[in-house]
Amino acid sequence: MNPMLAVGAIALVLLVTSVIGVYGLRISRTTSDFFVASRTVRPIWNASAISGEYLSAGTFLGLSGLVLLSGSDAFWFPIGYAAGYLLVLMFVAAPLRRSGAYTIPDFIHARLDSVTARRITSVLVLVIGWLYIVPQLHGAALALNVVADIPPWVGAATVAVVVSGSVAAGGMRSITYVQAFQFWLKFAALAVPVVFFAITLGSHEPSIDPALVFPVERGPSGLDTYTTASLLIALLCGTIGLPHVLVRFYTSPTGSSARWTTVIVIVMISAFYMVSGTIGLIARATAPDLAQPGIADTVALLLPSRLIPGMMGDLLTALVIAGALAAFLGTSSGLVVSLSSTVSQDLFHGTVRSFRWAAVFTTAVPLVVALATVPQGLVTSVGTVFVFAASALSPVIVLGIWWRRLTARGAIAGMLVGSVLCAGALFASSLLGASAGPAAAFLSQPGAWTIAAAAITTVAVSLLDRRTPLNTERMLSRLHSPELPRGER
Repeated sequence: MNPMLAVGAIALVLLVTSVIGVYGLRISRTTSDFFVASRTVRPIWNASAISGEYLSAGTFLGLSGLVLLSGSDAFWFPIGYAAGYLLVLMFVAAPLRRSGAYTIPDFIHARLDSVTARRITSVLVLVIGWLYIVPQLHGAALALNVVADIPPWVGAATVAVVVSGSVAAGGMRSITYVQAFQFWLKFAALAVPVVFFAITLGSHEPSIDPALVFPVERGPSGLDTYTTASLLIALLCGTIGLPHVLVRFYTSPTGSSARWTTVIVIVMISAFYMVSGTIGLIARATAPDLAQPGIADTVALLLPSRLIPGMMGDLLTALVIAGALAAFLGTSSGLVVSLSSTVSQDLFHGTVRSFRWAAVFTTAVPLVVALATVPQGLVTSVGTVFVFAASALSPVIVLGIWWRRLTARGAIAGMLVGSVLCAGALFASSLLGASAGPAAAFLSQPGAWTIAAAAITTVAVSLLDRRTPLNTERMLSRLHSPELPRGER
């Protein structure tokens, strides 16, 4: 591994990201530009940007590492991540765009006419966003330390500074172009090495033992049914509760455009997951010594120089580190945009100046947490965020779009029950571990019952409340009425 090439790749990605962010000063002039890119982002650009922010450190580095550690068991994560967009496509994308909101709290406030519900949603959005940013900063620290022996705090701080600066400079409009660029860089950073690995391994006798990929003792009958089902439910529903994903649908010109964006996203991220999973399978056959917790997350960085010695291996490693940095920057940028919009709208009346200060604040908090904590497995850290988002926000968002009987009190009760139960279960799991006995699986993967509890609470309280918001019919009509063609408006 050549440290100079790695540092050069890092510097180039940071430079391009900063240039595009600064360019945003020229193209972002209005409040709408900063919050939703004036709702003019076309499907291919929007899909690239969504994929750029959705494919995080946990996917870029963590998925190949998890496949190395767990073989076929790890495939449940990409299946859940990709399939989550099917639910977004069917239930959320177009209605959210038609709502005319800037943020998720905006939507909740407009739908339920409740300041209290809005405030609780804002707090949950901040918690989810910060929990998601921390693994990105951990991943940056890990990657830069492995490839260039850079102190971990430097990697985390560098990503935080570049992200907050780019978001503050150009807002949503410029970050759209940043994230679109970063997706294609991330995809190339894994796809190109996979091609070279295939050529290198193809010149020898096939050496991948199927038992390494699909261990007999871990076939379908060996899986924990509850754990697997709960994980899939959380990943499927969690996408609906991720604020940085949903806010991008507000940038689409129409509801139909938002749907097409979702379809393209499914294709893009599925292709990416196949490439990332392939690296994990190749590592499982060629580098089993890396199958250790903490080290496995670095396999995508270490494999090129191990399988392809010399300058070509160093160049491929530099490409992978560039893609890894793009993963940290892309996801963090999307999260900071959504959090900045929420803070600016709720506390400072949504001005451009407040948006910029909010970008600095919402980046500084997770940076402090990242510097004060030890990184865990990247995929599982991100998976925890999905469970919490699915429990706290997803039921209310879906019911708010499709159920006219939803009330503010029902939504508040559901959000509180889902978030408290999920947080309590995850905390108990980390505290008790295997000593929890039969309850261990229910605590470590609580999605199946915490999401259900949140949904049931929301429905029950709403039915008992009977104080349906006065604007319900008007709002639902807006959410579900197709837009007129431009010439007929």
